[in-house]
Amino acid sequence: MFYIIHQQADQNVQEREATEGNQIIQNQSLKPKELTKEEKLRLAEKEKRGRIWRDSIHLSLVVCGDRGNESITLIKSAILFTKSYIIIHIFAEEELHSALQYQLNSWPSPVRKKFEYHLYGIIYPDSNQEWKMLFKPCASQRLFIPSILTNVDSLLYVDTDILFLSPLEEIWFHFSRFNNTQLIALAPESEDRQTGWYNRFARHPYFGELGVNSGVMLMNLTRLRNSTWLPSIKNYYKEYKLKLTWGDQDLINVYFHFHPDELYVYPCEWNYRPDHCMYMSVCKGAERGGAYVLHGSRRAMHNDKQPAFKAVYLAFDAYSFQDEMKTSLLPQLLKNLEATAKTPCGTVRDVFSMRVAQFINHDVKNR
Repeated sequence: MFYIIHQQADQNVQEREATEGNQIIQNQSLKPKELTKEEKLRLAEKEKRGRIWRDSIHLSLVVCGDRGNESITLIKSAILFTKSYIIIHIFAEEELHSALQYQLNSWPSPVRKKFEYHLYGIIYPDSNQEWKMLFKPCASQRLFIPSILTNVDSLLYVDTDILFLSPLEEIWFHFSRFNNTQLIALAPESEDRQTGWYNRFARHPYFGELGVNSGVMLMNLTRLRNSTWLPSIKNYYKEYKLKLTWGDQDLINVYFHFHPDELYVYPCEWNYRPDHCMYMSVCKGAERGGAYVLHGSRRAMHNDKQPAFKAVYLAFDAYSFQDEMKTSLLPQLLKNLEATAKTPCGTVRDVFSMRVAQFINHDVKNR
């Protein structure tokens, strides 16, 4: 009996040792291969790149037709005031790519280190070019950005007739104020019912009492991809296509009419347009603290209907990165605006310069 028990014990020990030996061999085979120095460097660079991509401000615009130079001035204004790294996503017609690349690549090296850009063609669902001419050429591209930039969590989309008068960090901060249902941030289309467009003329549903303007749009792309955004937009287009005046902006208004809990509304100083001053000054926030983002809708940056907008554009367009903003950009901006003093928007010209002056003076003081 003792012999049998002892023999079984020895056999159990041998089996256990064999099993442990196999596990050691298996673990050795599963042990990660030691990375080479080059592989470690590539991995570290990939991780660094991932952090930059996540932590940067993503800016997007769509460029078609004769909007190339305008878009370059827009990007210049963003870079001038912003300390964060900016990743710019430019959707443009193929024939504009080389000119955009040439101008952006010609900027001084210290400026080029503050941003990167990615160029894309104009991309529509099922290659349906009907979307391209929905309103302004290519403007409806913005509707499909969530399904194209699938590796981007959030971005700021702007029309090309935009100038930033303050750091992008300030408008980006509104993302932190989103509740858990909000997908997009927009400013109201109007401040006054007597001059509002949607409440007087729209033949389709729209958001709230006066509608919203889509020219300056914070977009949480992750939430948009997980929502009914894209299929709803397509369905609303089929239903209301013969009643749309402002194209994609009208579709956005239709969407948020039916999904009001998904919209965050920031005030007019984040999307300041000629409508806010051409009859009377109706954007009280801008009167108090200046406009943060200037929107020259209806080509106000280039025609003489509201010269204050053109005055600002010309100052930014002429500014060279080699010059000091305090001795070049700001004096030229103030001079240009002074010449508009007798025009409707010129009577509130401080709205156009207040944020720029505060930024420049604060920046110089803290050097």
